[in-house]
Amino acid sequence: MLEKLQNLSKNSQSNYYHYPVSSIVECNDGTLFYGVNVETSSPGSGICAERNALFNALSHGYKKDDFKKIHIYNLTDKAITPCFVCRQALVDYCNMDIEIISYTDNFKKSYHLSDLCPLSFDKKDL
Repeated sequence: MLEKLQNLSKNSQSNYYHYPVSSIVECNDGTLFYGVNVETSSPGSGICAERNALFNALSHGYKKDDFKKIHIYNLTDKAITPCFVCRQALVDYCNMDIEIISYTDNFKKSYHLSDLCPLSFDKKDL
């Protein structure tokens, strides 16, 4: 998976903050959906790699129970986790026990969405 993420990160459009990130959503049926971050001169109009991959999967008809893992890669030596906007999207469209695996060139670290969002807000709170 690391090699796929490394190759995918070359497609990142990170001309403003120079922080390329790639992500792959792995489904229970083995299907993979890819995403990279796309930065713009207006930060709010770009998209993170995690949401890009997740929305790609949703656009192809996959649902909450179809998602197995989310893989994230960046070029730093520090494991990254999804930003809070991405976390909210993950809470809304994934099960809380989904595994999120953060990779660098040198190591990987695994989390569950419930670890990253212990007091989440979702549709049951509306």
